[in-house]
Amino acid sequence: MALIEKVITANNLTKRFGDFIAVDQINFDVNKGEIFGFLGANGAGKTTAMRMLCGLLMPTSGEATVAGFDVYKQTEQIKKNIGYMSQKFSLYEDLTIAENIRFYAGIYGLNDAQIKEKTAILIKQLHLEGEEKTLVRALPLGWKQKLAFSIAIVHDPAIVFLDEPTGGVDPITRREFWGLIYEASARGITIFVTTHYMDEAEYCNRVSIMVDGRIDALDTPANLMKNFAADSMDEVFLQLARKAVRTGD
Repeated sequence: MALIEKVITANNLTKRFGDFIAVDQINFDVNKGEIFGFLGANGAGKTTAMRMLCGLLMPTSGEATVAGFDVYKQTEQIKKNIGYMSQKFSLYEDLTIAENIRFYAGIYGLNDAQIKEKTAILIKQLHLEGEEKTLVRALPLGWKQKLAFSIAIVHDPAIVFLDEPTGGVDPITRREFWGLIYEASARGITIFVTTHYMDEAEYCNRVSIMVDGRIDALDTPANLMKNFAADSMDEVFLQLARKAVRTGD
C-alpha cells in the first residue's frame, strides 16, 4: 500500500502575543490532494494559524512543515510552493484579465514561455476567449472569484490556501467554484480552506474546528455529524462555537 504523503504537519504549534495565546498547541496533518476545512468562529485563532503556515508569521513554539519546508527556517521556500486566495481576491482592478495572469505568474517565478502558455490555458479554461483585454473591474463577482483561484494555482503549487474565498457570492456561483476546487484536488493540489458556510464544510474530505486557539474537533464531516449527533455541519459547529469565550482573531 502506498504511503500517504503529508504536505502539512503541525505539532504543538503555538503563537503568543504577550500573555495572549492566539494559537494553543495545535496538532494536525494534511495529506496531498486533500480538501481540508479549517473552521472556527471569530477569535478562534484560525487566521493566526494560517499566517504561520503561509510563512508570514513566526510561531512562538512547536513545529510545523509546509510542502516539506520548516516554518521557522524556510519561509521563502514555503511562499514559492503555495498559492493563496482571500475573500478580496487580490486582483488588480485596473489591469486586464491577461495582465493580471501575467503579473502573478511572474511573481510566482514562471518564465516568459511558461507565462505565455499558462495565460492561454487559463483563458481557455475560464471560457474568456476574446475578453483578455477586459479590465478586471468590469467582471461580475463570480468571474473575479474564478479568475483569482486560477491565478492562485497558476504555478501548480503543492498547496493552495483559500481564506473564505466564497464570501459574498450567490449559492450557484459557490457550487461552480467548488467544481474548480475538486478539479485542482484531483490534480494533486492540496486545498486548505476556511469558510463560514457550513454547507461547504461538508464538501471537504476532513474538517478541523478551532475554539479559543485550540482544535476541538477534527474528522470527516460524516464522522463529526455522527459523533455530535447532528444532522448537519452547521449543528456541529454551533455546538462547539457555543463554548467559545473569545470574539476577535
